[in-house]
Amino acid sequence: MSPPPAELAQAPQHGFRGDAEPDPRPRPCGLTVAISREAGSRGTTIARMVAEILGWQVFDHDTLDYLAQDDTARTQLLADVPPEARRWSDDQFARLRHARGLTPEGDALRLVRLVLTVAARGNAVIVGRAAGFLLPPETTVHVRIVAPLEARVAYMAQELRLTRPEAVEEVRARDERRALFLERMGAAGASDPTAYDVVVNSDRLGVEGAAQFVGWGVRTKQMFAELAEPGRTFAHGTLDDMERP
Repeated sequence: MSPPPAELAQAPQHGFRGDAEPDPRPRPCGLTVAISREAGSRGTTIARMVAEILGWQVFDHDTLDYLAQDDTARTQLLADVPPEARRWSDDQFARLRHARGLTPEGDALRLVRLVLTVAARGNAVIVGRAAGFLLPPETTVHVRIVAPLEARVAYMAQELRLTRPEAVEEVRARDERRALFLERMGAAGASDPTAYDVVVNSDRLGVEGAAQFVGWGVRTKQMFAELAEPGRTFAHGTLDDMERP
């Protein structure tokens, strides 16, 4: 078994821990950013920058695949989740099984459980894997990274050293695979803008600008959560504490 990705070696930084008074409602330890992206829009790069800005952990395709395959790593991840957050994860899992009609066969349930565990742990940036369509909007910032087709094709051609026709086909194939995956997970279509908190055009803002924009969106959601529930605080302070662009 290969060593775990570097992201898993980082100590978790938990977010809000609940009200000072006992609250019967289970909840995760912090918000989760779920990044959905068009192929070639540089969504994974932006996700890593967002995680760096916030001081959170990023869980990309490779990290989640490692966790899905390694029982020890999953056990260690679960050990970071307090009982209240585990109850939240269990409640969400039951909700999704009922709402999506997920069956015990295949890897779908394992992926759903893994995404919920990461979200219960809190302060995470998840790339793809239908996370934004699985997690509840109250504790999730669902972001869609887009870019014009020509910009995505140009990036893919440069990154993978492809001819333009090859890059066009690569972009098309990746977008199609992701759409089919969302359908298999019982998720809404990725093209529906109302499924997201924010849609970011990385071609206009640039990679760093897009990451900062998402970071401020997260802090805004944290701020309103604190205003709605004064006893709830976040580990990373206020909007003014975040690095400015």
